[in-house]
Amino acid sequence: MNMTTPTTMAMNFFDLATIPNTPWKNGGGSTQELACWPPGADMNGFEWRVSLATVDRPGPFSVFPAIDRQIMLLGGDGLHLRSAGWEHALDQRWQPFAFSGDDAVDGAMLGDTSKDFNLMLRRDVWQGAQRVVDGAQSPAGVEAGFCMVLRGNWRWLEPVEQGAQPRVLQAGQGFWWVGEGEPLQGRLEPLHAAGRVAAGTGAGDSADAPALVWIALERGSHAKI
Repeated sequence: MNMTTPTTMAMNFFDLATIPNTPWKNGGGSTQELACWPPGADMNGFEWRVSLATVDRPGPFSVFPAIDRQIMLLGGDGLHLRSAGWEHALDQRWQPFAFSGDDAVDGAMLGDTSKDFNLMLRRDVWQGAQRVVDGAQSPAGVEAGFCMVLRGNWRWLEPVEQGAQPRVLQAGQGFWWVGEGEPLQGRLEPLHAAGRVAAGTGAGDSADAPALVWIALERGSHAKI
């Protein structure tokens, strides 16, 4: 991604529709990189990375030593993941699953193409988790993070004194940030709360509920697999 390192909190808006797909060398799928820190870091140098993978064929996952991974099915039929000592059916949409990048993992197709949302964190450098939410969120006090609309229309509001106009985000749109110094202020809220999920249910349980993937990150050495 062609971006410079910010010296203060900065918004980095994106639209999934405009992010190119990078085909895998093995021909089994492709990846859209949504966010990477530091910007421009390669697969050996990133501290955290968010991507969307389209998987077309079964095959092994790449091994990433010292990386904590989280994966979530966004669409398609899903995958059956298997490693030494564990296996997991990635067949429920918007349900995050965490595993170690040190593990050798094989992915078997559960049908046709699978679209998977991926978060990778360098162990002992950053910690955080994928969450699917349906209510307003704010990055205030959060050192770094990422969000992407899954369903519905959402509105980004900045403090009135900053003079910015509200910005509407739709499915596949979002932003990420990493800050040093002045904190980021603002609020992201669904435009229409009708059809909100009932307490105790997941954000994907209602067909018309707004849904957002929200990742709040902090530096630290307490990340868990």
